Amino acid sequence: MHYQVIHHTPGRLRVRCGRGMFNHDQACGIECRLLKLKGVSSVKATPCNGGVFILYEGANPQTIFRVLDRLRPETLRSHEPEERAEARKLGQSFSLKIAGKVSSFLLCKLFLPPPLRMAKAFWNYGSYFRRGMAGLGSGRLNVAVLDAVSIGVSIGTRAYGTANSIMFLLSISDLLENYTRKKTRAALAASLSINVDQVWRVEKDGMRQVPMEQIRPGDKIRVDAGNVIPVDGAVLSGEAEVNQAAMTGESEAAAKQEGSVVFAGTTLETGSLVIRVDAMGDQSRINNIIALIDHSEELKARIQSRAEKLADSIVPLTLLTAGALFLFTRNISKALSVLMVDYSCAIKLATPISVISAMKEASARKIMIKGGKFMELFARADTIVFDKTGTLTSACPQVTQIVPLSDCSREYILKTAACLEEHFPHSVARAVVRKALEEGLHHEEEHAEVEYIVAHGISSRLHGKKVLVGSYHFLFEDEGIPLTEEQRQTIRSHARGKSNIFLAIGRRAIGMIGVSDPPRPEARETIARLKRQGISSIIMLTGDSESAARAISRQLGITEYRSQVLPEDKARFIQQLKQSGRTVCMVGDGINDSPALSCADVSVSMKDSSDIAREVADISLLSSSLSELAVLRELSCAVLEKIERNYRFIVGFNTSLILLGMFGLITPALSAFLHNASTVYVSARSTRRCLPPVGTPQ
Repeated sequence: MHYQVIHHTPGRLRVRCGRGMFNHDQACGIECRLLKLKGVSSVKATPCNGGVFILYEGANPQTIFRVLDRLRPETLRSHEPEERAEARKLGQSFSLKIAGKVSSFLLCKLFLPPPLRMAKAFWNYGSYFRRGMAGLGSGRLNVAVLDAVSIGVSIGTRAYGTANSIMFLLSISDLLENYTRKKTRAALAASLSINVDQVWRVEKDGMRQVPMEQIRPGDKIRVDAGNVIPVDGAVLSGEAEVNQAAMTGESEAAAKQEGSVVFAGTTLETGSLVIRVDAMGDQSRINNIIALIDHSEELKARIQSRAEKLADSIVPLTLLTAGALFLFTRNISKALSVLMVDYSCAIKLATPISVISAMKEASARKIMIKGGKFMELFARADTIVFDKTGTLTSACPQVTQIVPLSDCSREYILKTAACLEEHFPHSVARAVVRKALEEGLHHEEEHAEVEYIVAHGISSRLHGKKVLVGSYHFLFEDEGIPLTEEQRQTIRSHARGKSNIFLAIGRRAIGMIGVSDPPRPEARETIARLKRQGISSIIMLTGDSESAARAISRQLGITEYRSQVLPEDKARFIQQLKQSGRTVCMVGDGINDSPALSCADVSVSMKDSSDIAREVADISLLSSSLSELAVLRELSCAVLEKIERNYRFIVGFNTSLILLGMFGLITPALSAFLHNASTVYVSARSTRRCLPPVGTPQ
């Protein structure tokens, strides 16, 4: 494909092919092809001018150029990505409904005879009357009651045009709210899909790792501790504790054994299971979580809950004001002008729309938030606690040395460690497995049941002997593996400046593997930005030694840290911070961070986190960059400011309308029009972005 580079800076590329080079369907094909490249986060192809705009991080620009060079629009698949097609259909449906409502209203007003307009008002009023009666029946004077009274009074005074105008504007408000909610649900559903690429399938001759798309109902798969269960099925063997919070809301893990039923999206905390695949449960899981976000009072932002309570509490005051005005003035027009105005409608619409729109905006920036409550808590947090490994440090640590502590070869040490580590989703484990692959050290599944000891290591059996892989503390202090003076000296001479794991077989230390784990390039700047955004205390927790913790804290500008910390110590430390009156955010990525993530006021998991950490966390970063934390803080503060601005506008504008109506300066029809128009305006304004679009310089 012939193109010209229009703009290229790190992370942003814009090329132009010329008008008519590809059509709409081919543009979707171009986007699909480029989005498959590792590191490419966003692609927008525009057929009208032949432009292609690409956002990327970590990707090699030359790889992008090579793909562009090889593209042939005529050979590209012509269907849209599912998510984009769904969004386009939703937008078209919304536009048609709005156009239909406006056209119907104008045509009826211009051409429908008065008797028919009156009949139309009575007919449409039926649904509002039923909702108002339902509100009264539940013992509440809510917005539905006020709508029913105001429309009913208009019809009772034969102001049919006013009644039709009120119902038209209310229907527009409802359409706008429903459209925003549906778009947000779709964005969240895409974010919450189960991203499991590979699973262990149990076959006659052992276990084999296969792509998820090859799994069919009736297959048997094995899932180990720390991993998400990707299917609905029945347990054939094994015992485990399964976190089912995403499905059932249970806070305690459920015990599972042979004969138990498990669900897609739940997570193994301990043990391992062999599962018969009954169904791919991805969609049901998404629906459950989305329904929870939509309806759970516990997940609503406190400012949203307060707004809804305030909205309902104002309705009786509006009714009383209108009634009192009529009693004193005997002027139905003035009373009706007041009745046409209420604070509650706009407050109750604008606040949840602001929250859910911000959640959608966060999703577009690859930040998944499980409820408005957590966005508000993150905005109000004054303390952020970071785990070190995999959070502040590089998401891709490298094995830098393999040191034999016995007569075993370095290849045997690496191969054996990788054989056990490949079952567990930790960055250090992935580094060991990756190093074995790079050196071509293939192995067979020769070990027995594998047990993961959180924050310590792995225990298994190999050829009848106990095998341990893990930290110095785990092997030589907890398990009591003996060390000779010569081995101690070897460890001391090679252990500095690295994270180290050790391997022991049959109570004999045989090797040490050193892993270099440098800080993320953006970590220092992110911490500086968070400080500027009002975070008063930034703390690092790590299981590393005091010297290693001190060195990385200085490097990143962190003034407070805790070293040699165990998972239960992390959780205890978070509790102490909360008890001292702080609002605490915990950021982590591993199984060992889960207790602390659960304890914090609000918790964040990283892109490469273990499944259980993502499940426990209130917010998940789906981008590999730590800088998204600063973006999340900015977005969270911005949405709270937007809600406050909306509140001030609603109170000021509607108070003005009530005063004008009380003094007879505006008619009921004009009062109704201005009130409902302002409600639509503030609701529409609430859907606007809080931050510039992704990729826009700030």
